[in-house]
Amino acid sequence: MQNYVTIIVFYTFQLRARGVRGRCFPFFKFTHTKANMAALRQTPLTCSGHTRPVVDLAFSKITPFGYFLISACKDGKPMLRQGDTGDWIGTFSGHKGAVWGVALNSDATKAATAAADFTAKVWDAISGEELCTFAHKHIVKSVDFSLDGNYLLTGSNEKVLKIFDLNQPQAEAGNFIGHTSTIRRAVFLHSTNQIVSAADDKTVRLWDRNTQLEIRRLDFPANPSTLEVSANGKLLIVAHGHVVSFYKTDTMEQVKTFTIPTQVNSASIHPGHTVFVCGGEDFKMYKFDYANGTELESFKGHFGPVHCVRFSPDGELYASGSEDGTLRLWQTTVGKTYGLWKCVSGSETNTAYDTGNGVSPSVKAEA
Repeated sequence: MQNYVTIIVFYTFQLRARGVRGRCFPFFKFTHTKANMAALRQTPLTCSGHTRPVVDLAFSKITPFGYFLISACKDGKPMLRQGDTGDWIGTFSGHKGAVWGVALNSDATKAATAAADFTAKVWDAISGEELCTFAHKHIVKSVDFSLDGNYLLTGSNEKVLKIFDLNQPQAEAGNFIGHTSTIRRAVFLHSTNQIVSAADDKTVRLWDRNTQLEIRRLDFPANPSTLEVSANGKLLIVAHGHVVSFYKTDTMEQVKTFTIPTQVNSASIHPGHTVFVCGGEDFKMYKFDYANGTELESFKGHFGPVHCVRFSPDGELYASGSEDGTLRLWQTTVGKTYGLWKCVSGSETNTAYDTGNGVSPSVKAEA
C-alpha cells in the first residue's frame, strides 16, 4: 500500500500569556506521497494585524518560553508575537509616527523601537510598559541591543550613530559621525568593541566603540538596503541593488557575492550557513544554496514588495514583512512537522477544515 504523509496547518487563539497556547484547530490539510515531499509547495502562515507596510522585523534568541518575533510598521504600532507560530502577544503603544526599526534583547525581556516621531523607545517586553525614550533630531530608522543588553545603538536621518547606556539612560550618548546620508541600519558585532552601519551614501562602515572612530569603509555601486550579522557572529550580510554579499566580520573581507533576479531589500542567512533567503521588489521570496548560489526556491506569497526577511534562531522558519501589511512565516524544510505545520500519516486528499467557532483566525495558512 502506498505511504502518504498529510500536512495539517493549525490555528490557535490569540493569548497574551507567554508560553501558553490556545486550543488548536486544523485549518488546512494536505496529503502527499513521501516521494513528493521534496517538491511540496510552501504554505506560509500569514500574520495579520498591521494596517500599513511592515518594514522591519527581528527575532529573539531561544528562551525558556520559546522565541519571539517583533515587527515594525508604518502604522506606528509595533507588535510582539510568538516566533514559531506568529500568535499575537501584544502591541507597543506610544509612538506618534511610523515605526521603522525594531529589536529584542537576547532573552526577549526588552524591546526597542525606532520611529518617525524622532524617538527611539525601550519597552518592557513582558508588561508592554515604556521604560525610556531617547530623543533625536530626525527620523530614527534603526535600533539594536548589545549582546549583554546594556546598550542601545540607533541610526537615523541625522546621519549620526548613537549608543545609549540603558543603565544610565540620562547620560549623554556616544556619537559616531561620518556618514553623509540617511543611516538605514546599524548593528553591534559580536565583538564588544565594534559596530557596523549602512547608509544611503552607498557605504557600509565599521566603527570602534571605544574611540568612536571609523575603522574601515566599504563602498557600493548602490545603496545598501540592509545589514545582518550571522547567528555565530562570523558573517556580515549586505543587500545592495540586485546583489547579496557576504563578508568576514573580523576582517571585512568579502567571502561570497551573488546576483539576485530582483532588486533586493533584505537578506538573511540560515544559522547553519547552508542557505540564505532574500526578498525585494518583485514580491517574491527566494532561497539560495549558500555554497554555490543555486536558486532552490522562489515563491510569490506577498502582494507587494518584500521589505524585510529574517531566519528564526533555530533556523526552522524564516519571516518576511511586506508592503502589503502582512508578516508571513515560511518553512525552511517544507513538509516538516514544526509549529503550526503538522505532518501525519493518512490517505485522504486535500481537505479544508472549518474552525467551527465562526472567528477568522489571526494566523492563517494560505495554499
